[in-house]
Amino acid sequence: MTIKRDKALKVLAQHYPNGIVVPVYQAAFDWMGIRPHPLNYLCTGAMGQGSSHALGLALACPQERIVVLDGDGSLLMNLGSLVTIGNQGPPNLLHIVCQNGIYEVNGEFPVPGGTEVDFASMALAAGYREAHAFSDLDSWARSLPDILESSGPILVGLKVTVGEPYPRDYPAIHSEEARECFRSALAARRAD
Repeated sequence: MTIKRDKALKVLAQHYPNGIVVPVYQAAFDWMGIRPHPLNYLCTGAMGQGSSHALGLALACPQERIVVLDGDGSLLMNLGSLVTIGNQGPPNLLHIVCQNGIYEVNGEFPVPGGTEVDFASMALAAGYREAHAFSDLDSWARSLPDILESSGPILVGLKVTVGEPYPRDYPAIHSEEARECFRSALAARRAD
């Protein structure tokens, strides 16, 4: 059983309409279409860096919930971040891994281990306070409000498949404009 990624992200948008989100690659393209917002941090750069950037934001903004929308291929490029996040223990970090077993935006090549990699167990072993795995939309929707209220770091593994197609706007996710929009929105938020 799997969840259409866009449906899973729409549930997140309903429960987390105005917070800081670090979306990477295909999740970023979907997220930009589902929840366009100035607090979407779209400038992670190289594959695998989303979790590290989210950790930096979580440590710098302890009063804010930080959500990272990672991919399985992306996280595999930087598995060491699990240990660093576990060691730092940011209570405001929610790490969501969209697991589809492929490097979707890079030619749909298979990810080592496919969909059998157990990121939730890895996260717990690395020191995360909590970890969950979901493969059906109803369970995800029922559990998300409590997860958002829980102290982190928390990892959620979502077994997903492709949902509604969203444009792959690479210039937008790598643009100076996106970085400046985020900086300005974060500065305004912190000034309140």
